[in-house]
Amino acid sequence: MTYIHWPSLQTAVTFGAIGMAIMAMFLRLRAGGRPVTVRKIVIPPLGMSTGFLMFAFPMTHIPWLWALLAFAAGACVFAVPLIMTTRFQVTDGQVYVQQSKQFMVILLGLLVLRLALHSYIEEYISIAQTGAVFFILAFGMILPWRAAMLIRYRRLLRSIR
Repeated sequence: MTYIHWPSLQTAVTFGAIGMAIMAMFLRLRAGGRPVTVRKIVIPPLGMSTGFLMFAFPMTHIPWLWALLAFAAGACVFAVPLIMTTRFQVTDGQVYVQQSKQFMVILLGLLVLRLALHSYIEEYISIAQTGAVFFILAFGMILPWRAAMLIRYRRLLRSIR
């Protein structure tokens, strides 16, 4: 069995988080040039929900209270700026997400906060449990954000038809 030295695992997780943030920013910039559809709003949380399969492994199990608090933090603290800064615009009868510089600032701020909290929390719980807590926090952030986007999108479609 191969043993992974803890600092190298921590480094890999950190670079993985940075890589995911950069990829999210890149995808967000690219998506701004294409019309929005219900499918494009709904797919990210559905795709992300497959991450709950991690809980099939005992090393990722966390108390229900931790999961509830992580989800609530994502929904009540981190989703709010995303909901507030996501706007739609209609061009030639098509609905587009307006590019927002605030979105990138918020995403970078969340990354910095995540990395800072990750190191602190990891002192008290395992790396796998830390990953589980931050996954639930991220899911708690994306679900209400995308739900709000869907509601706004449908209202906008009704108003232009």
